[in-house]
Amino acid sequence: MDGRLIIFAKAPVPGQVKTRLIPFLGEGPATLLYEKMILHTLTTAASSALGPVDLWCTPSAEDPFFSRCAKEFNIALLTQTDGDLGRRMAHAFRETLKRASFALLMGADCPSLTPGDLVEGGLRLSEGADAVVIPSEDGGYVLLGLRRYAEDLFRDVAWGSETVMEETRARLRRLGWRWHELPERWDVDRKEDVERLRLEGLIK
Repeated sequence: MDGRLIIFAKAPVPGQVKTRLIPFLGEGPATLLYEKMILHTLTTAASSALGPVDLWCTPSAEDPFFSRCAKEFNIALLTQTDGDLGRRMAHAFRETLKRASFALLMGADCPSLTPGDLVEGGLRLSEGADAVVIPSEDGGYVLLGLRRYAEDLFRDVAWGSETVMEETRARLRRLGWRWHELPERWDVDRKEDVERLRLEGLIK
């Protein structure tokens, strides 16, 4: 399959990542957890063997942690463009689909994603679906895969709200695209998510 995997990640600067977890974890542990989740996501992507992996970084790709990731996983580092999440995702998809038949984009805070999820997403796109989505339990989505590009999927979406997935479905319908949804997954944003993470043993 001629696909590429896109992972979005922030530089793991204490106090600037996983800020909702800081009140009960502390800055240092919250940052360390985020680093572990990035590494877990990269391992998941590499294990899927779908194609090259690109780590799209913000605010830049020059953080030493990202350099370590590039060496350890033999991946490309790119810098996200400016703007809201939609604008940054749109840019990454637009650039990636110039050199691949499909792209799968995910964040670094969903350790419940599996290599099998990525493989199935890639297969669906290779078999003709225009898009594939994995919804999240909080009303958003944790993965979006595209074989075609449309700016309407990203413009003026209420990112971070409980309506993101439903808005995305409405836009896919309006585009007349065929899409496939994989089973719902959960990401790590709240205290109860961290406890669930520990119980399921996904991050060591």
